[in-house]
Amino acid sequence: MGFKNGEMKLVVNVIDPEEMRVAILDERGRLDNLYVERMLERQRAGEIYKARVDSVLPGMNAAFLSLGDGRNGFLYLNDVRGATVKAGMDMVVQVLKTARKGKGARVSPRVSLAGRYLVLVPSNGDVGVSKRIENDEERSRLRALARKLRPDSFGLIVRTVAGYSEEDSLARDVAELMEAWAEVERKAKKNNAPCLLHRDIGLVERILRDELNGSIGEIVVDSQDEYDSIGTFLQRFGEDERPDLSLYKGSMPLFDVYGVERAIDEMHDRKVWLPSGAYLVIDQTEALTVIDVNTGKYIGSKDLQDTVYHTNFEAAEEIARQLRLRAIGGIVVIDFIDMESQEYRDKLVEQLQDLFKGDRCRARVYGVTALGLVEITRKRARLDMRTIMSRGCPFCGGLGWVDREETVAMKVKRFIRRSVLGSHSEAFLVELHPAIACYIAETYLAMWEEEFERRFYLVECPEYAWDKYKIDFQGTLSRIVHRVDLMEKREDRVVVHSTTPA
Repeated sequence: MGFKNGEMKLVVNVIDPEEMRVAILDERGRLDNLYVERMLERQRAGEIYKARVDSVLPGMNAAFLSLGDGRNGFLYLNDVRGATVKAGMDMVVQVLKTARKGKGARVSPRVSLAGRYLVLVPSNGDVGVSKRIENDEERSRLRALARKLRPDSFGLIVRTVAGYSEEDSLARDVAELMEAWAEVERKAKKNNAPCLLHRDIGLVERILRDELNGSIGEIVVDSQDEYDSIGTFLQRFGEDERPDLSLYKGSMPLFDVYGVERAIDEMHDRKVWLPSGAYLVIDQTEALTVIDVNTGKYIGSKDLQDTVYHTNFEAAEEIARQLRLRAIGGIVVIDFIDMESQEYRDKLVEQLQDLFKGDRCRARVYGVTALGLVEITRKRARLDMRTIMSRGCPFCGGLGWVDREETVAMKVKRFIRRSVLGSHSEAFLVELHPAIACYIAETYLAMWEEEFERRFYLVECPEYAWDKYKIDFQGTLSRIVHRVDLMEKREDRVVVHSTTPA
């Protein structure tokens, strides 16, 4: 399971239906990007709804729309052209940004559908070409093709991956997108608001559509169903674009084999060590992210200016990776080690700009301020990983962060899977923090018992840390039931969760 030279690897962990995880590993095998999608998550960017306007707030120049199931969307009135928004009216809108940190989803009436090579824009006759296609001759060729293929009253945007593609591929994309839009229109006429009209393709297919640009040489997946699905999806691509696909059947969890699980744990660390011994300190707040660069253990070999220079340039590369890996967006302020040379400052800004050129989330690097800080803005395309994986600490009033209940639950499940694979026991007695035990019992317990064909009894342990858990006992079902009976007789306050009374 080595790496081909110059190729990245897609590692797909979908064996658990509760959580899908896709890791992109770089040429050195390091975690370069991570995507997580949970079964209980509801809204995704790109979804199209027939919504109903609940209220219009002129003082905020905004409106709140009902999307269904108690979900609301936030609409800026400036996004609406040529129409007056009134309470009670129906609108077809698309989610631009998913709900986060207590804020509703941002929606817009300007709808688009993304394909492999093109983006279809209804009610807009313009044609555009991705700015990342820099060759002027190729831009002109693609623009001419888009104008030729553009359906009447529709706009087309040529995506970066379409560079040097044949007309047949683009035409096929247009046909598929028009078919999808016809389905959206059919549902909008047939169904009453609020309702969902269109959901984008699944996480794995979406990543393949957006990331498959020749840099990914292999895909490894741990589910037979997903392996078949990906294989079918890859038939749409040419032989030269199609990466190798393999099904992982080992007993060790796939993310453990490639060191991804360890990298995910490190991803939440406030301090990030660099190869030289220098380090970063990353602090995320509601409004911005602050990154401090320190020399740490790195003492250099030439002089102070050279040491500072190499530390800052090494830090810049890791900062670009960390922002991508942690999905950090918004305002980022970096306190690099002060460099007296203006030439070095300019080179540092240029290097950051180069590092962000390949970032799918558009980033702008502003120069060094009077205080010696570098400011960056990065588009928020999805929830940051800290928000997905953790929550405000319930013990200190939200001053700190702990893993979300669903994050701990998935760690428990992966721990249980390893235990089940190495045991013939019928039942397991698992000790956990009370809140986690309640969450698993209410959400996943019955599903896990059906999947593993074992019985699990969850014991609440108030003295346990939030994310501590262990298997206290395993054996036959009768022995576990007997043990639970003894516990309940000896300790009046013990709480044991199970799918049926013990």
